[in-house]
Amino acid sequence: MTRKIALVSSVVGLSLLTAACNAGSGGGAGSSSASGSGSGASGPSGESVTIGLVAEPASLDFTKNDGAAIPQVELGNIYETLVKQDQSGKIVPGLAEKWTVSPDRKTYTFDLRPGVTFTGGQKLTADDVVWSINQVKSAWTIAIKAKMDPVSKAEKVGDNQVRVTLSQPSNSWLFNMTTRVGAIFSRTAADQLATKPVGTGPYAFSTWRRGDSIVLTRNEDYWGKKPYFKTVTLKYFKDPTALNNALRSKTINVIGTVQAPESLGQFPTSQYQVIEGTTNGEVVLSMNSSRAPFNDKRVRQAVRYGINHRALLDTCWAGRGQLIGSMVPPTDPWYEDLTKVTPYDQAKAKQLLQQAGKTGTTVRLRLPSLPYAQSCGPVVKSMLEQVGFKVQTDTLEFPAAWLTTVFTNSDYDLSMVSHVEPRDLPTVFGDPDYYTHFSNPQMAGLLKAADTGTPQQETASMKKAARLIADDAGADFLFLLPNLIVADKNITGLPKNAITEGFDLSTLGRS
Repeated sequence: MTRKIALVSSVVGLSLLTAACNAGSGGGAGSSSASGSGSGASGPSGESVTIGLVAEPASLDFTKNDGAAIPQVELGNIYETLVKQDQSGKIVPGLAEKWTVSPDRKTYTFDLRPGVTFTGGQKLTADDVVWSINQVKSAWTIAIKAKMDPVSKAEKVGDNQVRVTLSQPSNSWLFNMTTRVGAIFSRTAADQLATKPVGTGPYAFSTWRRGDSIVLTRNEDYWGKKPYFKTVTLKYFKDPTALNNALRSKTINVIGTVQAPESLGQFPTSQYQVIEGTTNGEVVLSMNSSRAPFNDKRVRQAVRYGINHRALLDTCWAGRGQLIGSMVPPTDPWYEDLTKVTPYDQAKAKQLLQQAGKTGTTVRLRLPSLPYAQSCGPVVKSMLEQVGFKVQTDTLEFPAAWLTTVFTNSDYDLSMVSHVEPRDLPTVFGDPDYYTHFSNPQMAGLLKAADTGTPQQETASMKKAARLIADDAGADFLFLLPNLIVADKNITGLPKNAITEGFDLSTLGRS
Protein backbone atom coordinates (compact mmCIF):
# COMPACT_ATOMS: atom_id res chain seq x y z
CA MET A 1 0.00 0.00 0.00
CA THR A 2 1.28 3.44 -0.90
CA ARG A 3 1.76 5.79 1.97
CA LYS A 4 2.89 9.30 2.56
CA ILE A 5 4.53 11.50 5.05
CA ALA A 6 5.97 14.89 5.74
CA LEU A 7 8.51 15.80 8.30
CA VAL A 8 9.82 19.13 9.24
CA SER A 9 12.40 20.05 6.75
CA SER A 10 10.56 23.10 5.90
CA VAL A 11 8.72 25.29 8.26
CA VAL A 12 7.12 27.49 5.73
CA GLY A 13 4.93 25.05 4.06
CA LEU A 14 5.95 22.53 6.32
CA SER A 15 2.06 16.86 6.21
CA LEU A 16 2.63 14.37 6.33
CA LEU A 17 5.92 13.64 7.71
CA THR A 18 8.65 15.75 6.18
CA ALA A 19 9.92 12.82 4.51
CA ALA A 20 11.79 12.42 1.33
CA CYS A 21 14.40 14.98 2.05
CA ASN A 22 18.14 14.58 2.32
CA ALA A 23 20.06 16.56 4.85
CA GLY A 24 22.21 18.67 2.62
CA SER A 25 25.90 19.09 3.19
CA GLY A 26 27.15 22.38 4.48
CA GLY A 27 30.13 22.31 2.15
CA GLY A 28 30.80 24.49 -0.80
CA ALA A 29 31.70 28.13 -0.96
CA GLY A 30 28.85 30.46 -1.78
CA SER A 31 25.80 29.37 -3.75
CA SER A 32 25.32 28.48 -7.35
CA SER A 33 23.54 31.03 -9.50
CA ALA A 34 21.49 30.38 -12.60
CA SER A 35 24.65 30.46 -14.66
CA GLY A 36 26.50 28.23 -12.23
CA SER A 37 28.71 30.98 -10.82
CA GLY A 38 28.66 31.88 -7.13
CA SER A 39 25.86 34.28 -6.26
CA GLY A 40 26.69 34.66 -2.59
CA ALA A 41 24.50 36.61 -0.21
CA SER A 42 25.74 40.05 -1.10
CA GLY A 43 24.33 40.38 -4.62
CA PRO A 44 22.99 43.76 -5.70
CA SER A 45 19.49 44.77 -4.67
CA GLY A 46 16.91 43.05 -6.80
CA GLU A 47 19.40 40.51 -8.13
CA SER A 48 19.70 37.67 -5.63
CA VAL A 49 18.83 36.32 -2.22
CA THR A 50 20.07 33.13 -0.54
CA ILE A 51 17.98 31.16 1.94
CA GLY A 52 19.48 28.52 4.23
CA LEU A 53 17.58 25.29 4.95
CA VAL A 54 18.46 21.94 6.53
CA ALA A 55 16.64 19.29 4.50
CA GLU A 56 17.09 18.87 0.78
CA PRO A 57 14.63 17.10 -1.51
CA ALA A 58 15.62 13.66 -2.74
CA SER A 59 13.68 14.39 -5.94
CA LEU A 60 11.70 17.27 -7.38
CA ASP A 61 8.75 15.05 -8.28
CA PHE A 62 6.12 15.19 -5.52
CA THR A 63 3.76 12.97 -7.52
CA LYS A 64 5.90 9.95 -6.62
CA ASN A 65 7.95 11.13 -3.64
CA ASP A 66 6.81 12.21 -0.19
CA GLY A 67 8.36 14.90 1.90
CA ALA A 68 7.77 18.53 2.79
CA ALA A 69 11.06 19.66 1.27
CA ILE A 70 9.75 19.19 -2.29
CA PRO A 71 6.59 21.36 -2.12
CA GLN A 72 8.52 23.79 0.08
CA VAL A 73 10.57 24.67 -2.99
CA GLU A 74 7.98 24.23 -5.70
CA LEU A 75 4.46 24.98 -4.51
CA GLY A 76 3.48 28.55 -5.29
CA ASN A 77 6.94 29.26 -6.71
CA ILE A 78 7.19 26.89 -9.68
CA TYR A 79 3.77 25.23 -9.63
CA GLU A 80 0.51 27.03 -8.98
CA THR A 81 -2.97 25.85 -8.09
CA LEU A 82 -6.47 26.89 -9.15
CA VAL A 83 -7.09 28.24 -5.67
CA LYS A 84 -4.66 29.06 -2.88
CA GLN A 85 -4.55 30.16 0.76
CA ASP A 86 -3.66 33.61 1.97
CA GLN A 87 -1.77 34.18 5.24
CA SER A 88 -5.01 33.98 7.21
CA GLY A 89 -5.88 30.60 5.72
CA LYS A 90 -8.68 31.96 3.53
CA ILE A 91 -9.12 30.31 0.11
CA VAL A 92 -8.57 32.90 -2.63
CA PRO A 93 -8.23 32.83 -6.44
CA GLY A 94 -5.10 31.35 -7.99
CA LEU A 95 -4.94 30.21 -11.59
CA ALA A 96 -8.73 30.35 -11.50
CA GLU A 97 -9.85 33.97 -11.35
CA LYS A 98 -13.25 32.84 -10.05
CA TRP A 99 -15.30 29.70 -9.38
CA THR A 100 -18.86 28.71 -8.63
CA VAL A 101 -20.31 25.82 -6.64
CA SER A 102 -23.64 24.16 -7.44
CA PRO A 103 -26.43 24.15 -4.81
CA ASP A 104 -25.88 20.43 -4.14
CA ARG A 105 -22.16 21.19 -3.46
CA LYS A 106 -21.01 18.58 -5.97
CA THR A 107 -20.12 20.63 -9.05
CA TYR A 108 -17.34 23.23 -9.20
CA THR A 109 -16.84 25.40 -12.27
CA PHE A 110 -13.52 27.24 -12.56
CA ASP A 111 -12.83 30.15 -14.90
CA LEU A 112 -9.11 30.25 -15.71
CA ARG A 113 -7.13 33.45 -15.93
CA PRO A 114 -6.45 34.40 -19.56
CA GLY A 115 -2.94 34.77 -20.91
CA VAL A 116 -1.17 32.43 -18.46
CA THR A 117 1.81 30.51 -19.84
CA PHE A 118 4.14 27.84 -18.52
CA THR A 119 7.82 28.71 -18.22
CA GLY A 120 8.44 26.41 -21.17
CA GLY A 121 6.35 28.77 -23.32
CA GLN A 122 3.17 26.68 -23.57
CA LYS A 123 -0.17 28.38 -22.96
CA LEU A 124 -2.18 27.19 -19.96
CA THR A 125 -5.50 25.70 -21.11
CA ALA A 126 -8.38 23.78 -19.63
CA ASP A 127 -6.80 20.63 -21.09
CA ASP A 128 -3.80 21.04 -18.75
CA VAL A 129 -6.08 21.42 -15.73
CA VAL A 130 -8.18 18.36 -16.59
CA TRP A 131 -5.02 16.35 -17.29
CA SER A 132 -3.44 17.40 -13.98
CA ILE A 133 -6.51 16.40 -11.95
CA ASN A 134 -6.78 13.05 -13.72
CA GLN A 135 -3.07 12.39 -13.22
CA VAL A 136 -3.49 12.57 -9.45
CA LYS A 137 -6.10 9.83 -9.65
CA SER A 138 -4.34 7.62 -12.19
CA ALA A 139 -0.59 8.20 -12.04
CA TRP A 140 0.41 9.58 -8.64
CA THR A 141 1.89 6.90 -6.39
CA ILE A 142 1.86 8.48 -2.93
CA ALA A 143 -0.98 8.23 -0.43
CA ILE A 144 -1.84 11.93 -0.65
CA LYS A 145 -3.43 11.13 -4.02
CA ALA A 146 -6.48 9.97 -2.02
CA LYS A 147 -7.36 13.64 -1.56
CA MET A 148 -8.61 13.59 -5.15
CA ASP A 149 -10.87 10.56 -4.55
CA PRO A 150 -14.06 12.66 -4.26
CA VAL A 151 -13.73 13.64 -7.95
CA SER A 152 -15.87 11.55 -10.28
CA LYS A 153 -15.22 13.65 -13.40
CA ALA A 154 -13.13 16.60 -14.58
CA GLU A 155 -14.02 18.06 -17.96
CA LYS A 156 -13.18 20.92 -20.25
CA VAL A 157 -16.08 23.32 -20.80
CA GLY A 158 -14.11 25.78 -22.90
CA ASP A 159 -10.47 26.72 -23.44
CA ASN A 160 -10.55 28.65 -20.16
CA GLN A 161 -13.23 26.85 -18.17
CA VAL A 162 -13.18 23.55 -16.28
CA ARG A 163 -16.00 21.70 -14.55
CA VAL A 164 -15.24 19.25 -11.73
CA THR A 165 -17.97 16.93 -10.48
CA LEU A 166 -17.69 15.21 -7.11
CA SER A 167 -19.33 11.89 -6.24
CA GLN A 168 -20.61 13.44 -3.02
CA PRO A 169 -20.21 16.79 -1.24
CA SER A 170 -16.74 17.19 0.23
CA ASN A 171 -15.78 20.01 2.57
CA SER A 172 -12.11 19.12 2.28
CA TRP A 173 -11.78 18.90 -1.51
CA LEU A 174 -11.51 22.59 -2.37
CA PHE A 175 -9.10 23.13 0.51
CA ASN A 176 -6.99 20.20 -0.69
CA MET A 177 -6.79 21.87 -4.09
CA THR A 178 -4.61 24.53 -2.41
CA THR A 179 -2.06 21.82 -1.58
CA ARG A 180 0.30 19.91 -3.83
CA VAL A 181 -2.50 17.68 -5.20
CA GLY A 182 -3.92 20.81 -6.81
CA ALA A 183 -0.71 21.65 -8.69
CA ILE A 184 -1.29 22.31 -12.38
CA PHE A 185 1.23 20.77 -14.78
CA SER A 186 1.85 21.25 -18.48
CA ARG A 187 0.66 18.01 -20.05
CA THR A 188 3.32 18.39 -22.75
CA ALA A 189 6.25 19.00 -20.37
CA ALA A 190 5.69 16.53 -17.58
CA ASP A 191 8.20 13.85 -18.52
CA GLN A 192 11.06 15.11 -16.32
CA LEU A 193 9.31 16.16 -13.11
CA ALA A 194 12.07 14.74 -10.92
CA THR A 195 14.80 16.96 -12.38
CA LYS A 196 13.25 19.70 -14.55
CA PRO A 197 9.90 20.92 -13.18
CA VAL A 198 7.91 23.28 -15.41
CA GLY A 199 5.05 25.38 -14.04
CA THR A 200 3.27 28.72 -14.36
CA GLY A 201 4.68 30.25 -11.18
CA PRO A 202 6.66 33.42 -10.49
CA TYR A 203 9.90 31.44 -10.55
CA ALA A 204 11.40 28.90 -12.94
CA PHE A 205 13.71 26.04 -12.01
CA SER A 206 17.31 26.72 -13.02
CA THR A 207 19.93 24.45 -11.45
CA TRP A 208 20.37 21.86 -8.70
CA ARG A 209 23.73 21.09 -7.16
CA ARG A 210 22.85 17.99 -5.18
CA GLY A 211 23.96 18.19 -1.59
CA ASP A 212 24.37 21.94 -1.82
CA SER A 213 21.71 24.14 -3.42
CA ILE A 214 18.76 24.68 -5.73
CA VAL A 215 18.55 27.85 -7.81
CA LEU A 216 15.36 29.44 -9.13
CA THR A 217 15.18 32.36 -11.54
CA ARG A 218 12.44 34.93 -11.97
CA ASN A 219 9.78 34.13 -14.57
CA GLU A 220 9.86 37.29 -16.66
CA ASP A 221 6.61 36.30 -18.37
CA TYR A 222 4.70 35.69 -15.14
CA TRP A 223 1.01 36.61 -15.36
CA GLY A 224 0.95 38.23 -11.92
CA LYS A 225 3.16 40.63 -10.02
CA LYS A 226 6.79 39.88 -10.80
CA PRO A 227 9.03 38.98 -7.84
CA TYR A 228 11.65 41.45 -6.60
CA PHE A 229 14.58 39.04 -6.75
CA LYS A 230 15.85 37.79 -10.08
CA THR A 231 17.60 34.79 -8.51
CA VAL A 232 16.76 32.81 -5.37
CA THR A 233 19.21 30.23 -4.05
CA LEU A 234 18.03 27.64 -1.55
CA LYS A 235 21.18 26.41 0.17
CA TYR A 236 21.18 23.27 2.30
CA PHE A 237 23.20 22.67 5.47
CA LYS A 238 24.03 19.56 7.44
CA ASP A 239 23.47 20.95 10.93
CA PRO A 240 22.12 24.00 12.79
CA THR A 241 25.58 25.32 13.67
CA ALA A 242 26.65 25.45 10.04
CA LEU A 243 23.35 27.11 9.17
CA ASN A 244 23.75 29.79 11.85
CA ASN A 245 27.38 30.43 10.89
CA ALA A 246 26.35 30.91 7.27
CA LEU A 247 24.04 33.80 8.20
CA ARG A 248 26.57 35.37 10.51
CA SER A 249 29.26 35.16 7.82
CA LYS A 250 26.88 36.58 5.17
CA THR A 251 26.96 33.41 3.07
CA ILE A 252 23.15 33.45 3.23
CA ASN A 253 20.55 36.17 3.85
CA VAL A 254 17.84 34.13 5.55
CA ILE A 255 17.59 31.11 7.84
CA GLY A 256 14.34 29.70 6.48
CA THR A 257 13.71 27.43 9.43
CA VAL A 258 15.62 27.88 12.70
CA GLN A 259 16.82 24.49 13.95
CA ALA A 260 18.40 25.63 17.22
CA PRO A 261 16.06 28.11 18.94
CA GLU A 262 18.42 28.42 21.90
CA SER A 263 20.91 30.05 19.54
CA LEU A 264 18.75 33.09 18.70
CA GLY A 265 20.84 35.20 21.05
CA GLN A 266 23.60 35.05 18.45
CA PHE A 267 21.59 37.36 16.24
CA PRO A 268 21.31 40.87 17.72
CA THR A 269 18.24 42.82 16.65
CA SER A 270 20.46 45.67 15.51
CA GLN A 271 21.63 43.49 12.61
CA TYR A 272 18.98 40.82 12.18
CA GLN A 273 15.24 40.32 12.34
CA VAL A 274 13.50 37.33 13.94
CA ILE A 275 10.12 36.26 12.59
CA GLU A 276 8.05 34.02 14.84
CA GLY A 277 4.65 32.64 13.90
CA THR A 278 2.82 29.35 13.72
CA THR A 279 2.98 26.27 11.51
CA ASN A 280 1.07 23.06 10.82
CA GLY A 281 4.00 21.05 12.18
CA GLU A 282 2.72 18.88 15.01
CA VAL A 283 5.67 17.06 16.60
CA VAL A 284 4.14 13.62 17.06
CA LEU A 285 5.48 10.96 19.40
CA SER A 286 4.08 7.95 17.58
CA MET A 287 3.36 4.67 19.33
CA ASN A 288 3.13 1.53 17.22
CA SER A 289 -0.38 0.36 18.13
CA SER A 290 -0.03 -2.78 16.02
CA ARG A 291 2.21 -4.58 18.52
CA ALA A 292 2.97 -4.93 22.22
CA PRO A 293 3.29 -3.07 24.44
CA PHE A 294 1.49 -0.21 22.66
CA ASN A 295 -1.45 -2.30 21.53
CA ASP A 296 -2.60 -1.75 25.13
CA LYS A 297 -4.36 1.58 25.61
CA ARG A 298 -3.16 1.78 29.22
CA VAL A 299 0.47 1.71 28.09
CA ARG A 300 -0.15 4.45 25.54
CA GLN A 301 -1.88 6.54 28.19
CA ALA A 302 1.07 5.99 30.52
CA VAL A 303 3.30 7.63 27.92
CA ARG A 304 1.04 10.66 27.66
CA TYR A 305 0.71 11.07 31.43
CA GLY A 306 4.44 10.52 31.90
CA ILE A 307 5.65 13.42 29.74
CA ASN A 308 5.88 16.91 31.16
CA HIS A 309 5.26 18.77 27.92
CA ARG A 310 6.02 22.24 29.21
CA ALA A 311 9.35 21.13 30.66
CA LEU A 312 10.12 19.24 27.45
CA LEU A 313 9.47 22.30 25.29
CA ASP A 314 11.51 24.56 27.57
CA THR A 315 14.39 22.09 27.68
CA CYS A 316 14.76 20.96 24.08
CA TRP A 317 13.26 23.79 22.00
CA ALA A 318 13.98 26.84 24.15
CA GLY A 319 10.29 27.22 25.01
CA ARG A 320 9.48 28.15 21.40
CA GLY A 321 6.32 26.55 20.10
CA GLN A 322 2.88 25.76 21.45
CA LEU A 323 1.38 22.92 23.46
CA ILE A 324 -1.73 21.60 21.68
CA GLY A 325 -2.55 18.09 22.94
CA SER A 326 -3.98 17.05 19.58
CA MET A 327 -3.37 16.68 15.83
CA VAL A 328 -4.95 20.08 15.17
CA PRO A 329 -3.06 23.39 15.03
CA PRO A 330 -4.75 26.58 16.30
CA THR A 331 -5.19 27.90 12.75
CA ASP A 332 -7.74 25.16 11.93
CA PRO A 333 -11.44 25.86 12.60
CA TRP A 334 -11.83 22.77 14.82
CA TYR A 335 -8.89 23.43 17.11
CA GLU A 336 -9.37 22.78 20.83
CA ASP A 337 -6.73 22.80 23.53
CA LEU A 338 -6.65 19.11 24.54
CA THR A 339 -3.57 19.27 26.74
CA LYS A 340 -5.72 18.55 29.80
CA VAL A 341 -7.03 15.20 28.47
CA THR A 342 -3.93 13.50 29.90
CA PRO A 343 -2.14 16.11 32.03
CA TYR A 344 1.33 15.42 33.37
CA ASP A 345 0.92 12.95 36.23
CA GLN A 346 3.82 10.62 37.02
CA ALA A 347 1.84 8.67 39.62
CA LYS A 348 -0.98 8.02 37.15
CA ALA A 349 1.52 6.92 34.50
CA LYS A 350 3.18 4.46 36.89
CA GLN A 351 -0.21 3.12 37.97
CA LEU A 352 -1.36 2.49 34.40
CA LEU A 353 1.89 0.79 33.49
CA GLN A 354 1.62 -1.44 36.56
CA GLN A 355 -2.03 -2.31 35.79
CA ALA A 356 -0.98 -3.37 32.31
CA GLY A 357 1.79 -5.53 33.74
CA LYS A 358 4.39 -3.63 31.71
CA THR A 359 6.53 -1.93 34.36
CA GLY A 360 10.15 -2.35 33.34
CA THR A 361 9.27 -3.12 29.72
CA THR A 362 11.99 -2.19 27.24
CA VAL A 363 10.82 -0.08 24.29
CA ARG A 364 12.83 1.25 21.37
CA LEU A 365 12.59 4.93 20.48
CA ARG A 366 13.76 5.36 16.89
CA LEU A 367 14.63 8.96 16.05
CA PRO A 368 15.16 10.55 12.64
CA SER A 369 18.38 12.49 12.19
CA LEU A 370 16.56 15.81 12.35
CA PRO A 371 17.46 18.56 14.83
CA TYR A 372 14.23 18.66 16.84
CA ALA A 373 14.15 14.87 17.21
CA GLN A 374 17.80 14.69 18.24
CA SER A 375 17.27 17.47 20.76
CA CYS A 376 13.95 16.31 22.22
CA GLY A 377 14.48 12.53 22.03
CA PRO A 378 16.79 12.29 25.08
CA VAL A 379 14.31 14.34 27.14
CA VAL A 380 11.45 11.98 26.22
CA LYS A 381 13.65 8.99 27.09
CA SER A 382 14.45 10.40 30.53
CA MET A 383 10.83 11.21 31.33
CA LEU A 384 9.55 7.78 30.30
CA GLU A 385 12.23 6.02 32.30
CA GLN A 386 11.11 7.95 35.37
CA VAL A 387 7.66 6.31 35.17
CA GLY A 388 8.82 2.74 34.62
CA PHE A 389 9.78 2.20 30.99
CA LYS A 390 13.22 1.11 29.89
CA VAL A 391 14.00 3.07 26.75
CA GLN A 392 16.57 2.29 24.10
CA THR A 393 17.19 4.98 21.49
CA ASP A 394 18.80 4.91 18.10
CA THR A 395 19.10 7.36 15.26
CA LEU A 396 18.02 6.58 11.71
CA GLU A 397 19.37 8.68 8.87
CA PHE A 398 16.64 10.83 7.47
CA PRO A 399 15.00 10.34 5.09
CA ALA A 400 16.07 6.98 3.67
CA ALA A 401 16.63 4.83 6.77
CA TRP A 402 13.80 6.35 8.80
CA LEU A 403 11.29 6.01 5.97
CA THR A 404 12.22 2.42 5.26
CA THR A 405 12.44 1.27 8.86
CA VAL A 406 9.72 3.20 10.67
CA PHE A 407 7.32 4.48 8.05
CA THR A 408 7.25 1.60 5.58
CA ASN A 409 8.11 -1.44 7.68
CA SER A 410 6.73 -0.27 11.06
CA ASP A 411 9.84 -1.61 12.78
CA TYR A 412 9.59 0.58 15.84
CA ASP A 413 7.91 0.97 19.22
CA LEU A 414 8.16 4.75 19.54
CA SER A 415 9.28 7.39 17.09
CA MET A 416 9.14 11.15 16.74
CA VAL A 417 8.48 13.26 13.69
CA SER A 418 6.74 16.48 12.74
CA HIS A 419 3.72 16.09 10.47
CA VAL A 420 3.49 19.25 8.48
CA GLU A 421 0.83 18.81 5.82
CA PRO A 422 -2.23 21.03 6.38
CA ARG A 423 -5.24 19.30 7.95
CA ASP A 424 -3.61 15.89 7.95
CA LEU A 425 -5.49 14.27 10.87
CA PRO A 426 -7.50 11.99 8.51
CA THR A 427 -4.33 10.80 6.80
CA VAL A 428 -2.38 10.01 9.95
CA PHE A 429 -5.22 8.54 12.03
CA GLY A 430 -7.92 7.59 9.52
CA ASP A 431 -6.16 4.56 8.03
CA PRO A 432 -5.22 1.61 10.30
CA ASP A 433 -2.53 0.64 7.78
CA TYR A 434 -0.73 3.96 8.15
CA TYR A 435 2.48 3.72 10.18
CA THR A 436 0.78 4.83 13.43
CA HIS A 437 -1.69 1.91 13.06
CA PHE A 438 -4.36 3.79 14.99
CA SER A 439 -7.62 1.86 14.85
CA ASN A 440 -10.94 2.90 16.32
CA PRO A 441 -14.27 1.92 14.72
CA GLN A 442 -15.73 5.39 15.37
CA MET A 443 -13.08 7.25 13.38
CA ALA A 444 -14.28 6.44 9.85
CA GLY A 445 -17.81 7.61 10.63
CA LEU A 446 -16.60 10.86 12.15
CA LEU A 447 -14.34 11.64 9.20
CA LYS A 448 -17.09 10.90 6.68
CA ALA A 449 -19.58 13.05 8.57
CA ALA A 450 -17.02 15.86 8.69
CA ASP A 451 -16.36 15.77 4.97
CA THR A 452 -19.92 15.42 3.66
CA GLY A 453 -21.86 17.49 6.18
CA THR A 454 -22.42 21.20 6.51
CA PRO A 455 -19.47 23.38 7.54
CA GLN A 456 -20.87 23.40 11.08
CA GLN A 457 -21.09 19.61 11.07
CA GLU A 458 -17.54 19.43 9.74
CA THR A 459 -16.22 21.44 12.66
CA ALA A 460 -18.20 19.43 15.22
CA SER A 461 -17.15 16.05 13.78
CA MET A 462 -13.49 17.01 13.48
CA LYS A 463 -13.46 18.15 17.09
CA LYS A 464 -14.85 14.75 18.08
CA ALA A 465 -12.21 13.00 15.96
CA ALA A 466 -9.37 14.95 17.58
CA ARG A 467 -10.72 14.22 21.05
CA LEU A 468 -11.15 10.53 20.19
CA ILE A 469 -7.45 10.30 19.32
CA ALA A 470 -6.50 12.05 22.56
CA ASP A 471 -8.84 9.91 24.68
CA ASP A 472 -7.60 6.71 23.03
CA ALA A 473 -3.97 7.86 23.28
CA GLY A 474 -3.43 7.22 19.58
CA ALA A 475 -0.17 9.19 19.88
CA ASP A 476 1.32 11.91 22.02
CA PHE A 477 1.55 15.43 20.63
CA LEU A 478 4.67 16.95 22.10
CA PHE A 479 4.25 20.49 20.74
CA LEU A 480 3.57 22.53 17.63
CA LEU A 481 6.71 23.74 15.92
CA PRO A 482 6.93 27.51 15.58
CA ASN A 483 7.70 29.25 12.32
CA LEU A 484 11.07 30.73 13.24
CA ILE A 485 12.98 32.71 10.64
CA VAL A 486 16.11 34.83 11.12
CA ALA A 487 17.16 37.18 8.35
CA ASP A 488 19.22 40.19 7.46
CA LYS A 489 17.57 43.35 8.68
CA ASN A 490 16.76 44.59 5.17
CA ILE A 491 14.93 41.52 3.84
CA THR A 492 11.18 42.19 3.53
CA GLY A 493 8.12 40.06 2.82
CA LEU A 494 9.02 37.08 5.01
CA PRO A 495 5.94 35.02 5.91
CA LYS A 496 5.02 35.08 9.58
CA ASN A 497 2.89 31.92 9.52
CA ALA A 498 3.71 28.69 7.72
CA ILE A 499 0.19 27.53 6.94
CA THR A 500 0.85 26.13 3.46
CA GLU A 501 3.39 23.68 2.12
CA GLY A 502 5.31 26.18 0.02
CA PHE A 503 7.78 28.87 1.06
CA ASP A 504 6.42 31.87 -0.85
CA LEU A 505 9.50 33.43 -2.42
CA SER A 506 7.55 35.89 -4.56
CA THR A 507 6.85 38.21 -1.64
CA LEU A 508 10.50 38.68 -0.67
CA GLY A 509 12.23 41.99 -1.23
CA ARG A 510 15.04 44.18 0.09
CA SER A 511 14.56 47.57 1.69
